[in-house]
Amino acid sequence: MIADVDGTLVTQEKVLTERAIAAVHKLHDAGIIFAVTSGRPPRGMSMLIEPLKLKTPISGFNGGIVVDQEMNVIDQKVIQQDLVKPMFKLLKSMSLDVWVYQGASWFVGNRKAPHVDREAWTVKFEPTVVDDIESITENIAKIVGVSDDLNAVQQATEAAHKEFGTHVSAEPSQPYYLDITHPEANKGSTVDYLAAKYNIPASAIATIGDMPTDVLMFERSGVGIAMGNAKPDVQKAARDVTLSNEQEGFAVAVERFILGLS
Repeated sequence: MIADVDGTLVTQEKVLTERAIAAVHKLHDAGIIFAVTSGRPPRGMSMLIEPLKLKTPISGFNGGIVVDQEMNVIDQKVIQQDLVKPMFKLLKSMSLDVWVYQGASWFVGNRKAPHVDREAWTVKFEPTVVDDIESITENIAKIVGVSDDLNAVQQATEAAHKEFGTHVSAEPSQPYYLDITHPEANKGSTVDYLAAKYNIPASAIATIGDMPTDVLMFERSGVGIAMGNAKPDVQKAARDVTLSNEQEGFAVAVERFILGLS
């Protein structure tokens, strides 16, 4: 089973509940391999390793980077360098703030910009503030456009699809975050990677998530489960729908759809 993190495995306040922890341990006891994937940087998932007893590779940046439990890079897909500055230009034209992720580092242009405080609290490390974020163009794992104008985020998503086509993957990981990564850096590729690593057919993998970035892993896996807090189009793409992340939807999905306990 592969789980998204924010909006799925944790609550809106980014809390990993005791019931969610217990559900993962039940998977371990049943001999079911459990892994996580997220738009977060890998370091932003390190706090999950101990409580969930994770032994699997951790997939960050929506599949753009895969690390082991010691945060050593196993695999990485970076954005084509000549596309980076045009992406900056597009995001700024829509008045989105720009964040850049390069390896284990997170760069921002303004520490006081919207959602930086929240993101630092969520991932448990601070960004590096730079005067000229547009000077960072090499080995970029992810660019994020950030805005509380959700229409602007949607318009930027559509513009990225139109301008860059299949050269990038561009989808919101939250309504206010537009994640741009390498075209093969998506959660569908995470399913493929783990299926190959563990010699498990994709049809024997279950996935669970709440955002458009999770739909590709629904499509690549045997069972896709949408959270109750997911939008209708995401729910429609899944085979099953559970409760929201504020109603222990992850644990309910494990118990009901994976283990058949209720």
